[in-house]
Amino acid sequence: MAFLVAPEGIEQVELTEPWKAVEEAGGQPELVSTAPGSVQAFNHLDKADTFTVDKVVTEVSPDDYDALVLPGGVANPDYLRTIPNAVRFAGEFFSQQKPVAAICHAPWTLIEADVLRGRRMTSWPSLQTDLRNAGAEWVDEEVVVDSGFVTSRNPDDLPAFTAKLVEEIAEGKHRAQARSA
Repeated sequence: MAFLVAPEGIEQVELTEPWKAVEEAGGQPELVSTAPGSVQAFNHLDKADTFTVDKVVTEVSPDDYDALVLPGGVANPDYLRTIPNAVRFAGEFFSQQKPVAAICHAPWTLIEADVLRGRRMTSWPSLQTDLRNAGAEWVDEEVVVDSGFVTSRNPDDLPAFTAKLVEEIAEGKHRAQARSA
């Protein structure tokens, strides 16, 4: 399972809690970023831990993974959406009908991938206009699942988010996942 992140600006708990849930379910997460080395996580606006990158996005393909997790943090997805290889990588999970989970600000990256038309989803509230403009139906709910696509609003939603992402990964491919990719 791929966890796609920028070199910094990742909300730490939105990386570590889903990572732990995947490991506890028997999965093997890999940290994919835009550059080798390590990435800097944050607890809100304060620097937190660093994490070692397993693979660089230019070296991998969605073929290598069963699913994708996009942690939030404001700077993380804002940076990723400016990197064509990261946007392509994220978007291809939809065309391959594989589960994708995005929390908080993470859907910004998916707007650039143009995979949100017709999707029902949630996010951090400040993204709702951007997501609606991208063709999504935005709702204010703890967790939303739309054909293998799992979204949540913020760290308070992590228990529901991690449970649903593990469930969707266990279900495997979702034919309707490719409808807007």
